[in-house]
Amino acid sequence: MLATASAPPSLAASGFVYEPKYDGIRALASVAPGHPVPSVRLYSRAGNDKTAQFPAIVKALARYALRLRAPVLLDGEIVALDERNRPASFQRLQGRLHRREVGAADDTPTGYYVFDLLRDGPHDLRGLPLTARRAALERVFVNPGSPLLRLTPQEADGRELFTRARDEGWEGLIAKRAQSRYLSGRRSSDWIKLKIHREQEFVVGGWTSARGSRAHFGALLVGVYDDAGRLVYCGHVGSGFDAAELERLMRRLRALEIPHTPFDVPPPTTNEEPHWVKPVLVAQVRFTEWTDEARLRHPTYRGLREDTDPARVRREPDAVPADAPRADSPESDDNGAAMAAAAKKAGSTRSRGSSGRSSTTRTGTSKTGARRKKSPRTPTYDEAARQLVIDQLHELERARRSGPIVLPDGDTLDVGNLDKVFWPAEGLTKGDLLRYYVQVAPFILPVVEDRPLVMKRYPNGIASEAFYQHRAPDPIPPGIRTEVLPNDDVPSRIVGGSLKTLLYLAQLAAISMDPWFSRVPSPGIVDHIAFDLDPMPGVSFETVLDVARWLRDELDHVDAQGIPKTSGSDGLHVYVPMPEGTPYEAALIWAQIVATMVAAKHPQQATVERTVRRRGAKVYVDYLQNIEGKTLACAYSARASEFAGVSTPLTWEEVEDGVDRRDFTIRTVPARLEEVGDLWAPLFTMKPPDLRKVERYAR
Repeated sequence: MLATASAPPSLAASGFVYEPKYDGIRALASVAPGHPVPSVRLYSRAGNDKTAQFPAIVKALARYALRLRAPVLLDGEIVALDERNRPASFQRLQGRLHRREVGAADDTPTGYYVFDLLRDGPHDLRGLPLTARRAALERVFVNPGSPLLRLTPQEADGRELFTRARDEGWEGLIAKRAQSRYLSGRRSSDWIKLKIHREQEFVVGGWTSARGSRAHFGALLVGVYDDAGRLVYCGHVGSGFDAAELERLMRRLRALEIPHTPFDVPPPTTNEEPHWVKPVLVAQVRFTEWTDEARLRHPTYRGLREDTDPARVRREPDAVPADAPRADSPESDDNGAAMAAAAKKAGSTRSRGSSGRSSTTRTGTSKTGARRKKSPRTPTYDEAARQLVIDQLHELERARRSGPIVLPDGDTLDVGNLDKVFWPAEGLTKGDLLRYYVQVAPFILPVVEDRPLVMKRYPNGIASEAFYQHRAPDPIPPGIRTEVLPNDDVPSRIVGGSLKTLLYLAQLAAISMDPWFSRVPSPGIVDHIAFDLDPMPGVSFETVLDVARWLRDELDHVDAQGIPKTSGSDGLHVYVPMPEGTPYEAALIWAQIVATMVAAKHPQQATVERTVRRRGAKVYVDYLQNIEGKTLACAYSARASEFAGVSTPLTWEEVEDGVDRRDFTIRTVPARLEEVGDLWAPLFTMKPPDLRKVERYAR
């Protein structure tokens, strides 16, 4: 039985129950006690045998079968699990879905979430109401004996569950009529999808040739069928692929290539040559909205669906209930409550930390409602203006030419060698770096505005030797701001704040943006300090997250607020605003005291030892980055890590729950920003600490 995407009911509709909609693959599990060996088989909704692809789940079900008196047929969802054994995104399943060998290594943890019971021994339960089937399921599936096997929660009122789904990043909910019968293989309005994000299945009708140094193909051409059975073009999907997925998809596309377009109306021509395929592949795609021309805006590939009939793929309506709870945010838009909730969390909403103290809630305002000086504002240009710049960069890279690009304000900048590979493992180029910075300009330009910048240049990519450069090049293009600072031994420095400067630095192969903690008008006065949590070799990122939680607790002791972000490499940064007029020396002493307290309370995991060989297998809580002239990669900066990481702001809930640092890259962060907004902006407005309190605290 399959859910529809029809107009959704209320989240408290009479006669409905509500369950999570997991981002995995539907699977029936046939489980029989068996002697001496239990029998377990897994089948997709299309009837394909998936048993060999999920050996850990099969093993868990076999242990569960030993408790059974009779065979059962379960319906549920196989999902990837993250590092904390919580449901993760569908993309993590891709490698497993296409593995055919029996007994394959279980390198992607998966779980099986069960929500229905279709057969119990000789009894076919499909004709019973859902409430009766659920009661039977809870009887036979109680304590299944493995953390990989779980009973899906079910609620009569979906409002709280919807809020949880929104805040924890679930795909959505399923609303089910409590009295509904189970209709095998049929789609029924008795089960209704309630989505958090705009995401659905699309039929792949072709691909475009690769551009620049990108391997295999540029984008997928996708569509849906209309009621007359015609395949209607909906857009091209060019993001969301890693190198392995590009290679795997290309093999399948080549095998399906045909000479003519399968779309009813051929897609508009692009700079890249189109190629056509039999419309038999179905891709899961997330996007921000439908345009007036019925095209996808900002689509991101999520994976191939092996359990969907292409002929049944239709455009789905937006499926958010009218009474869906929304986060308290004045900036709520088409991205819905998910963005609003994340923006609200950006002020550091706290959950219970490692210390076990009760939770507190903070926002970007002080307890008295007073606010600090506002965030800086620079021209960031609208999406259409930025897209024109991106298109020019694409064209130059595709043609392997150097030349000027026209910026939104009419100025120009010469760029070249855009096809040079900067990240070999990812196949990403200098052109990809420049396009990334154009995409995130509205977020990163306020962060670097009015600040001197230090360059670490990688002329031949991250695998080559790099060098630092403090002084501005001579000559320098007009329109790039430089300043001579008092008592500075550097003749002049580049100062951030404009799109031209941002792209000029990237053109110079300065991959990361490393601004001072102070501004040009007051170079000796800091706006904020940073704690750089740097793991020594062999120390896991989970330990880094632990130290960040403990650091947050110490900040709480001195009534200080901080914002965490990934470093874009192996570590994590926590920034804390400073009172106006704070000199570097005072800020450094304050940071040293807090860092020392973290290391003193957690000596097995954290250290402030300066000598590298004496640190051991710990996280170095580096407060010395707060010396005048030192820098760190700023929020939204790309990094020279092998996975093309981005220094990405996080909520404290994400730190608490655990994240994978490798999830934040120049490929993925633009889509994240569409979803969660600017999590760094509260740093400019949140209340700074009273620095005197740290003295009493340290005694």
